[in-house]
Amino acid sequence: MSDEYGSDFITLTDEDGNEVELEHLDTLEYEDETYMAFGISDPENEEEETAVVIMTAVEVDGEEMLEEVQDEALLEEVYRLFLERIEEDPEDEDE
Repeated sequence: MSDEYGSDFITLTDEDGNEVELEHLDTLEYEDETYMAFGISDPENEEEETAVVIMTAVEVDGEEMLEEVQDEALLEEVYRLFLERIEEDPEDEDE
């Protein structure tokens, strides 16, 4: 993913009404579904590593929403694919 224009951030509201800011890391297609990896960190704790959340777009009442991947086997497979993409990123080879 190119950082030429900076990072993309989105703010989501969870089921409890709490707002969470996520940094979009990458998007990929797998088995006719689109998956997005987001970084989430605790702004209160700068030393804590960023966690990765993988989400997919679903339609609810005619409206597109993001939903966390719940199937553990699918989550592991998609996470592995994201890691492969990161390792293959040619921009990293130039650094």
